[in-house]
Amino acid sequence: MPVDGFDPLDFHLFHREELERRLRDGRGRSAGRAAVKLGSLALQLPDGAAYRYVPSDAGVDIVVGDDGATTVIELDVEAWEGLVYDYESAPGLLYANRVRCRRGDAMRFVQWEPSLRRLYTGLEIYDGSALDLRDRHGAPLDCTRTFSLDDPAKDMGHFLRTAGYLLVRGVFSAAEIDVLLGEARVLAGEARPGDKLSWWSKDAGGREVLCRVTRAAAKPRLASLPDDTRVLALAGLARTPLVHRDGEGNGVTVIFKNPGIHQGLSDLPWHRDCGLGGHALMCPTLIVSVYLTRATQETGELRFLPGSWNRACAFAEASDPRAPRGVSFAAEPGDVSVHFGDVLHAAPPPTRDDLDAYRISAITGFAPPSSRVHRGKSYNEALHRRDDGQIEHLAQVAQNTER
Repeated sequence: MPVDGFDPLDFHLFHREELERRLRDGRGRSAGRAAVKLGSLALQLPDGAAYRYVPSDAGVDIVVGDDGATTVIELDVEAWEGLVYDYESAPGLLYANRVRCRRGDAMRFVQWEPSLRRLYTGLEIYDGSALDLRDRHGAPLDCTRTFSLDDPAKDMGHFLRTAGYLLVRGVFSAAEIDVLLGEARVLAGEARPGDKLSWWSKDAGGREVLCRVTRAAAKPRLASLPDDTRVLALAGLARTPLVHRDGEGNGVTVIFKNPGIHQGLSDLPWHRDCGLGGHALMCPTLIVSVYLTRATQETGELRFLPGSWNRACAFAEASDPRAPRGVSFAAEPGDVSVHFGDVLHAAPPPTRDDLDAYRISAITGFAPPSSRVHRGKSYNEALHRRDDGQIEHLAQVAQNTER
């Protein structure tokens, strides 16, 4: 069955002719360099038909069969077509139990994704050292710059469309934040493990800890955020027609950071918001975060990788010393950040465990009017695989597919 809205592909014809043609335009070299340390990857259909992607610094060779492949991933034709069209993603297929790792480490399939996207769609692979980001006047972009609502919209919009993110100071007053924070705390008191509208983790002692509530639009002031004139003005900086979308839960989510999380998806790795699939259907998306408490390294920050939006980027744990550091801001209550869903971002754990309060933020999203939910599910639905409300880490999900 073809992927909804896309022409069906012939697995053999694509690999023997179309992919070879695409490799001739030079994309293979960057794809090979990015994957050379991962070893070869074979994509195998249930009937055993397979092609092996063999990377080198010179490019990627396409070889019939899976003999000698470091990693062998079994998937059906529809899942493979989705990868080709940037409709599916490696993490999304893993969470949906739509692939099996027949040999090797399934996380290598995830790490191969930037190279696959480069080969299939031509999307350039992110290389921060090669980017030359400039401000509206042609000077090197200060990627740590913050703005206020009084700054020129042209400067803010250019920064957003160049870096992929933006932090605006003092958008909401202290009185407004008090009301929003009060509603967030009521939501926290109402959330229950397994309600499918909240995310839960566990600390070192096994205690269940609330990470987010996705039904925040049930509260009147939080529900008004997508229609707030200041939020709409910031969304307008994208210079792309966008409308509010439900995306996760009922359209507004509250995030609660906590220290010392040992199980569950509370501390997010470097990721993109379309990382579970649907890029070709939903992007560009724009995410607006309203900070209800302080957001710092100590309380749980949000990091961004400048210029990474509209690039193919590799998955990485935010705590991995080999991963990029990115840019973060010390945000105060009332500040608002805006980022494209494609920009690589991460939410590492708080660096202190002795504070009275940690980051609480309310988020909402915007997307083109024509966007639609991937496979009929929001990513909140796709991630809920357990009755206790705990969202499993991608590495654990990948391990479960190996056999």
